[in-house]
Amino acid sequence: MVSAPLLTAEDFEALRQFDTCMIANAIETFNVRLRNTGFTNGKIRCMFPDSGPMVGYAVTGRLRSGDPPISGFYHDRGDLWSRIQSSPAPCILVLEDIDDKPGHGAFVGDMHAAILKALGCAGYVTNGSVRELPSVRGIGMQLFAVGVAVSHAYAHIFDIGVPVTVDGMEVHTGSLLHGDQHGVLTIPNEIAAEVPNVAAKLQRCEKDAIEFCRSRDFSIAKLSELMKKTY
Repeated sequence: MVSAPLLTAEDFEALRQFDTCMIANAIETFNVRLRNTGFTNGKIRCMFPDSGPMVGYAVTGRLRSGDPPISGFYHDRGDLWSRIQSSPAPCILVLEDIDDKPGHGAFVGDMHAAILKALGCAGYVTNGSVRELPSVRGIGMQLFAVGVAVSHAYAHIFDIGVPVTVDGMEVHTGSLLHGDQHGVLTIPNEIAAEVPNVAAKLQRCEKDAIEFCRSRDFSIAKLSELMKKTY
């Protein structure tokens, strides 16, 4: 569940001004978690890397596609849709594929992307697969997945709302996510509103450091002094 006041539209827009790497840098300054946690490990990739950063609250669940569900294959996911519709917007669907070989089938293609978009979702994150990429791009839904699959196979969802782990990142329903071409990370809700201001300061410092490295004044001694002020 969300453990802090919900972000405003202005807060979300402020977070979208920075790439995921700069958001990660900003989070580190708060010392609220270990620096080797809270982000994907590199297997999940952004399907539309030229799109802007994706930001939203997670709705979680588990997914299988290799074998039929016990109750038979079905298309109606009313329980999932109701959960998404009742969640803070914008939201991001996060499904952990728990098959022995994740990604055999894809839950999200163009039809489910359209449904998710209509329900207020900004994107979808999975350690499995996605499909029908050109159509999904046209719908305006961002996708993060390990791979692409031809078929949905027996894709079915269960355990909606439980904590999940995708590519090493633990996600709870209500977790705030930020994702772009570099990957996806969680932003602790209690510091989320403060992160953009810190990210802006760090961005300016990095810009100064880069410009100094390109200048005729560059020296190791001056660089050491500059890095002390920056970090």
